Amino acid sequence: MALTALVVGWTFLCGHPPPTPGQGARSAPVAARAAKAATAATPVAYRPSYLLRSWATLTRAGGKTQLRSPPRRQRHALDAARLTRALDRHLAGWPGRLSAAAADLGTGRGFRYHADERMITASTVKVEILMGLLLTAPWRELGAHTRRLADLMIRASDNRATDRLWELLGYAAGLNRVSWAFGLRHTGAVDGRCVDLYCWGVVRTTAADQVRLMRLLATGAGPLAAADRAAVLSLMRRVLPGQRWGVSAGACPGDTVALKNGWLRRIHNHLWVIASVGLISRHGRHYAIAVLSEGSATMADGVARVERVARTIMTALRGGCGPTAGAPVRRAAAGRAVPGGQSAGATSR
Repeated sequence: MALTALVVGWTFLCGHPPPTPGQGARSAPVAARAAKAATAATPVAYRPSYLLRSWATLTRAGGKTQLRSPPRRQRHALDAARLTRALDRHLAGWPGRLSAAAADLGTGRGFRYHADERMITASTVKVEILMGLLLTAPWRELGAHTRRLADLMIRASDNRATDRLWELLGYAAGLNRVSWAFGLRHTGAVDGRCVDLYCWGVVRTTAADQVRLMRLLATGAGPLAAADRAAVLSLMRRVLPGQRWGVSAGACPGDTVALKNGWLRRIHNHLWVIASVGLISRHGRHYAIAVLSEGSATMADGVARVERVARTIMTALRGGCGPTAGAPVRRAAAGRAVPGGQSAGATSR
């Protein structure tokens, strides 16, 4: 019994059975050199081949050999097929369209759900309008009046302010140049007026393009200076309380959310476009997410659908919220919009 325990113990530590007495006698010089080298090289990393199936580390401390287990892997597997099926079930029977994309900007992992379908931006395009203006002049040089318009456009989703900045940008042609500069290959505008406003609200984009735009804001991979990106994100983090719905539903307690929502009711069919794009951040880790939808019967129905999709995707992408998984993030009730109208062919933002 003692001999069996000794053999198992040797195998556990060394990854192979102990040598026979004959083997030890024939290999004494080699064994001595190996022991000397093992003592000098500490700690020693190796892969046990018998009882252990993962990496371990041997450390010599005070003449004792200790086996230290590796830390548990922090990244969980994202089952994209399972997540897609869950979203399919949720949207089954709804006649509208929905596109979504999300990415962990630290690891590069992401998820796409019909992410290349071109959808209406509604007021989410206001982020790109401001970013485009910052390509022409840094935030500190825009002038007090222009900065005030930008504040109204992002934080309050003010449409008249957006019209003025749309003019400064160069209308549809200006936005199309900006989209190209930011690498948004599936985002494009149409010129002219739609009802009493310019047609910036019916710009077409994809969820994949919007996640790319959020990535440029968070990482500095694009042409904007850090101070200008910080100015945009500051406005997005401080949208009015009634406009903090949307992708914020996917946040965990303690997260910081920067977002821009859009909502409009189409004149020709009276159905709602509900869109939400943003960044969810914590301790320097950023998640970009965009959910775009068309065809909801009411604004409340569309908001609830977008929020459920955002929550489902973010839970799968980051593996929940840890000890507080499922705890709600305090947000203002959806649908309490400030006065004003959305854009082309719409009755709200």
